[in-house]
Amino acid sequence: MMIFRNANSEGAPKPTEEQMQAVIKQWQSWITGIVTKGKYSGTNRLLTDGKTVMPNKVVTDGPYVEAKEMIGGYLIVKADSIDEAVELAKGCPGLMMGGNVEVRSVMPIEYDAKSPNFLLEKVTA
Repeated sequence: MMIFRNANSEGAPKPTEEQMQAVIKQWQSWITGIVTKGKYSGTNRLLTDGKTVMPNKVVTDGPYVEAKEMIGGYLIVKADSIDEAVELAKGCPGLMMGGNVEVRSVMPIEYDAKSPNFLLEKVTA
């Protein structure tokens, strides 16, 4: 999984429509390249609204505008190794705009919530 982080741009000048279209085109091109290689599994962009549930059932507004970085979205790829996923991440357009990409392995879990093995690491035989 690739997690996309950007510097908090609160108060920064808003890009023009043309600039936004150019950025979207770069992202589409990069993701299309991953699809073409057969490595694409899924992606979503995260909106800025949300809540954070804390211990003792305390709910706060979030994500926090005080944060230095904001998570903007994620991409799940089918890579044979973390190094392969890192190589794919090096083409991320967000890197050209000061963002960063965290690359993490995802542990498969049992999907059937009624199974006694739910949330246990999948055993491959």
